[in-house]
Parts: sequence; structure tokens; C-alpha cells
Amino acid sequence: MSYLETVRTRYTTKKYDANIKINNQQINELMKVLHLAPSSINSQPWRFIFVADQQIKEQLSKVSFHNTDKLLHCSHVVVLAVEKIDAFEKRLPASLPSGAVEYYHKMIKPKGEEHVKTWMSEQVYIALGFLLSAVASLGIDSTAMGGIMPDQYDAILKLEGCQTLVAVALGGRAADDANQLSVIPKRRRPFEDVVYSI
Repeated sequence: MSYLETVRTRYTTKKYDANIKINNQQINELMKVLHLAPSSINSQPWRFIFVADQQIKEQLSKVSFHNTDKLLHCSHVVVLAVEKIDAFEKRLPASLPSGAVEYYHKMIKPKGEEHVKTWMSEQVYIALGFLLSAVASLGIDSTAMGGIMPDQYDAILKLEGCQTLVAVALGGRAADDANQLSVIPKRRRPFEDVVYSI
């Protein structure tokens, strides 16, 4: 299947089959894919936590609003967390070339804490897109979930130096998932309204 066809057939899964489990080889591949995700100045201000433990998924499901059933029945949940600014700045000199560190201190940090947080979060969302694309290429169903309680996720996962931004359910769709493309065709704005060349 071509990459374009893979993208055409990908959709946001709303209901998972708890009997479908992702194998360790695919999970390891996805971990490596996330490790290689791109970011501005190679900043990598993130942590990626893969959760397979059913008890932890049950705890997370209780702080996931309308995503509860997804967490209970999916194979894995990937939590994408953004580094806290102090933790990021502490590791910066040892993990980036001096030019990148200088860019951060001259171009990003002077714009204020909110700008830094937004910039760092944008890098995590780049990784999210990278993950969703990789998952689709492996034939794994997924759901990106912003409708969660980040502070509660942080507490359940005992995160330090970073905080939850978004989570992704991974697994296999249930046969009666009402969001499948055979039930609801993919909807996008007209191509010419969105993509053009000059």
C-alpha cells in the first residue's frame, strides 16, 4: 500500500477491541520512531511513556472524560509529555551544540515563559504527527486524545521534570466502531481551498 493510500484509510478510532494487542516488535519500532522525531534546533523537549499495564490504563481512564472506554479497551496508551522549562534549561548545555543553545537564549527565551511553553508544546505536537503517521503505516488504529486531565495523568504516572500534554490510544478497532470509513467517509475541506502552489 502506498503512503498516500495509508493516509487515506487512516481514521480516528472511537471503539477498540480489547482482544487485539499490538506486538512488542511494533511497540519497540514505535518507540524508536518517537526517539527520532524532529524538533526545532533538535531541542527534543519531551518524554514518551508507553502504557500497557491494564491497572494503570484503568486509572488513566477515570481522568480522560469521554475517552474512558478507549483507554479501557485499547492495547496501549502513549502519553506525550512536555519538559518543564527548568528541567529543559538544565540539560540544554550538555545536549545541544552551542549554536542551538545560543539560539534558544536569544530568540526563544526573551519572549517570555508563555512563549517558551508554547514553543516546547509545538515540538511535542510535531512528534504526535510523526507518531500518528508511523502508526498508520504499521496498520495500527489510533486515537489522539486531548480530552484528558493532564495533572491527574502526571500524578498517576509519577512524572517528574515534565507534564502530560496529549495521549494516544493504540490498538485494533472494534468491528462495530461507528467511526470507520465504511460508515462515515473521511471529510476534508476542498483540496483547492487548502493546498496550492505559486
